[in-house]
Amino acid sequence: MAIWSAEIKELEKLYESIKGQLLDLEKELEQLIQTTDANVIMLYSRRCLEVIISDLCECELKRDRGTEPLKGVIDKLNKEKKVPSHIITSMHGLNDLSTYGTHPKDFDPEQVKPVLNNLDVIIKWYLKYKDNGIDIKAKPAEDIRQEIQITGDVKKDITISRKRLAGILGGLIAIIASVFAVLYFSNIIGGGKQAKELEKSIAVLPFINDSPSDSTTYFIDGVMEEILTDLQTINDIRVISRTSVEQFRGPAKPTTPEIAKKLGVNYIVEGSGQKYGNKFRLRVQLIRVDKESHLWAKSYEKEINNAKDIFSIQSEIAQAIATQLEAAITPVEKQLIEKTHTTNLEAYDAYLKGEFYRKIWTQNDLETAMKYYKIALDKDPEYALVYSGIAYVWMIYTGIGFLSPSEGQPKEYAALMTAQKLDSTLAEVHYGLAIYNLWTELDWKNCEEEFQKALKINPNYAEAHAYYSQFLNIMERYEEAMKQIELALKLDPYDPEIKGVYGLDLLFVHRYDDAIAVSREALKIDPNQSLGLMALMFALHLTGRYDEALESWKTAYYISYPGFIHGFDEGYAKAGYIGALRLEADTLAAQSKTAYINPMDLAYLYVLSGNKERALDYLEQAFEVHDQNRNIVSSLPIFDSLHNEPRYQVLCKKMNLTYK
Repeated sequence: MAIWSAEIKELEKLYESIKGQLLDLEKELEQLIQTTDANVIMLYSRRCLEVIISDLCECELKRDRGTEPLKGVIDKLNKEKKVPSHIITSMHGLNDLSTYGTHPKDFDPEQVKPVLNNLDVIIKWYLKYKDNGIDIKAKPAEDIRQEIQITGDVKKDITISRKRLAGILGGLIAIIASVFAVLYFSNIIGGGKQAKELEKSIAVLPFINDSPSDSTTYFIDGVMEEILTDLQTINDIRVISRTSVEQFRGPAKPTTPEIAKKLGVNYIVEGSGQKYGNKFRLRVQLIRVDKESHLWAKSYEKEINNAKDIFSIQSEIAQAIATQLEAAITPVEKQLIEKTHTTNLEAYDAYLKGEFYRKIWTQNDLETAMKYYKIALDKDPEYALVYSGIAYVWMIYTGIGFLSPSEGQPKEYAALMTAQKLDSTLAEVHYGLAIYNLWTELDWKNCEEEFQKALKINPNYAEAHAYYSQFLNIMERYEEAMKQIELALKLDPYDPEIKGVYGLDLLFVHRYDDAIAVSREALKIDPNQSLGLMALMFALHLTGRYDEALESWKTAYYISYPGFIHGFDEGYAKAGYIGALRLEADTLAAQSKTAYINPMDLAYLYVLSGNKERALDYLEQAFEVHDQNRNIVSSLPIFDSLHNEPRYQVLCKKMNLTYK
């Protein structure tokens, strides 16, 4: 039994007494009495105090509290003698002690008891205040006999009869009910708008680099992304992923309300920073969009002697933002947020540079990323996130075609296993293992388990939700798949890769026109997005729009195989659209004897040009070399013509896939 169980019981009685009357206070008190975690108790004790102080600020000081700290408001209430001095003492005590539970600091569980005792005293006083100071109760209607004096030429004593009074009151009630209904169903109060306002949705915009040189941009970006990642860990908040906020970098970005509307969020985080030598300066602010008000802001200036100095600031910022949003943080989430990934400053710096270059998918930039990752490991060989980054580089190398699967996939797996051994709590590692099982091992059971682990650690992991949808479609669990991809789009609405995955998902369920529209959205953002191009060329083919399809084929294959000889134009001149696909397939197949070409790229061309035998040859080859796209052969509609072929059926059986 907790040492503060008696105090909780007292608060339970108060909770029962205010049900349906003080809704804001009731909501916070309900969360408090339902938990046994000391940190959460401290958090909701403070939130109860915030509700009371905010109300007193409006009623007694005649203004909105805004972003003013609790201490300042309490002092003003004391100075103007709006609240008794013994209650002021309890308010200060609760405010000071509860801070230790809502921020990343140590505190003694014994301190929970005085917090709860102070809260009990404050609420009991507040209830009397509401009864006596504001809620003036009317006498029963049957006891009212009101005299209205009329001055002027004629003076009369008018006594209102009970019947007449009842009629007036009834009319007033009907009018009030009608007005309330109009307001409610118009979403002015209650209903959808209120729910939207209460949603804890947030976007962290790219931080501004205040340094005179762009050479430290990687560092400011790294700090911003770490804060974003910490916030993503909190299940109670919906956090927009970095890809979608990146478009709002620079001075020419839209206004804050325009950005919020575009991203569908209620809160915006802005920041700016500067790194000079070992010193670091950062300013962060949280904005509530509908009121265009600053909920919270803080400046940091610190000399960095250890990477832990940076992690502690990032953790503190994330938790302060969560507190302002009144988001509950579980003990596990708090532990993940406060984690220090490395104490070596040089290793952290090199890792940030590696991450900066990894996100640029050119061969030169990927090689630069690997160079910095190796520097990071030289400084800290047990830095798990570095191994995760290395695994992603090998994954990209293989996916783009810089390396064959037989070269890249073993290196990817080795890096992932090292990362997992060093730190099994990283969402990035579990997502990497899910993708490895999805594309390489075709281990469907472990694939789903790893997706679920990643999303449990980071419920806002848009990319993981997206590729989980691909897995679910391959498993023919179409409704579940759509829920996952829709959630991914809500978390990262402007990521062209996620839109590309959505385009393929729509192909699985035969929504070809929708697939065309979504794929074009992806390509509008990134004309070279490979998944968008793939979904578009297949959807156009399946709807018989062959001229448009051919242009998409050409764009996709010219990007994938630059410097190769292509047969599209010559084939089209000889035999139209089908001739273009056939000659392109034969031309690339001849070159595959001396250069690596993904077998699936040849299988697509052959199956849609009607050459089933050659398509099956390359599907079997794709299976043998672990081509990562071989897992879609059973459910993608372009392979429907092969379903009765014995070789195709054997191939699906080898991959534990069903087909219709």
